Amino acid sequence: MTLAAAILAVLLALVFLALGTAKILALQPMRELAAEAGFSVAAYRRIGLLEVAAVIGLLVGLFQPLIGALAGAGLLLLLAGAIVVHLRKGDGPRKYALAVVCGLLVATYLVLQLLAAQ
Repeated sequence: MTLAAAILAVLLALVFLALGTAKILALQPMRELAAEAGFSVAAYRRIGLLEVAAVIGLLVGLFQPLIGALAGAGLLLLLAGAIVVHLRKGDGPRKYALAVVCGLLVATYLVLQLLAAQ
């Protein structure tokens, strides 16, 4: 694993630990986002659990790159789903910008992981 991939893994882990924990705890802003997206609080909590599982995978990936790559792929799928939800609702770019930026960071992490494996 390259230093850049390790830095991205830690950065992504910090971001998704915060987001996932907020969803699991059903903090008020997350409740509002869940309702706005048409999700129940329970469904949003499950998304938060997936995000925290991905965090664990990214951190394990620092030592076992395949696990990190699989966690990154899972995060990319979650983020793609988030973008689809926003687009279906007709949200503007401000609403889905975070998902796009995080998706680009995850994609960069995955590319770095692939290049390091060669």
